Amino acid sequence: MTLTPGQRLPAGQARLRELQRGTTIEAALAFYDALEPVGLEEMIGSWQGEDLPTGNPFDGLLGRFGWYGKRFDGPDHGHPLVFIASPGRMMSLNPAFVPIGVLIRYPWLVRAPFVPRLFCVLRPLLATGKPTARLRLTAYRGVVTATMCYDALPINDVFRKVDNNTVLGAMDLRGLQTPLMFVLRREPLEAPDSAQRGGARGAMNTPVELTAVNNPASTDA
Repeated sequence: MTLTPGQRLPAGQARLRELQRGTTIEAALAFYDALEPVGLEEMIGSWQGEDLPTGNPFDGLLGRFGWYGKRFDGPDHGHPLVFIASPGRMMSLNPAFVPIGVLIRYPWLVRAPFVPRLFCVLRPLLATGKPTARLRLTAYRGVVTATMCYDALPINDVFRKVDNNTVLGAMDLRGLQTPLMFVLRREPLEAPDSAQRGGARGAMNTPVELTAVNNPASTDA
């Protein structure tokens, strides 16, 4: 979000930025519960992810491995793990290969310095051009809202709306005592000529790699 001189962040964004500096799961969920639900069509597009640390053992995990965000090409075509492959290029990874059970049982692996290096070596083998999740409406914490349901893992990413271009997500994972909180910020739609040159939306449907749309205003995941 770009502000003019003297302009203030909307209240929801200001509170979100405050929470992103570090908070408790109780405070994060209190903010989450006060937000509106999200419709399925509102989630279609490409989103850049950001952390919202709450003391969860998985805080910062995806960012350490180069996670960029998520993409929804339709209700049945979700890509939950879009990673930075190299400067200016992205790839979608298959969550089926993520050893979630091992990470829950041995949380120290999340911080082990050798794990990101190992992941970089193995990453090309984990790439996929196929969708690996679906968008559905589910009830979570008493509200029906858009949810990314993973095909191969017991994970639901449940979204609430901060504004039209920002959602707060709660990763509800079987075996994890509290949800992992994260933020998604919508990427601008690409121009038609960008798509013809191999922009992200068209390239996501091709195997393994896709070309990222240049977006200088985006923040790092």
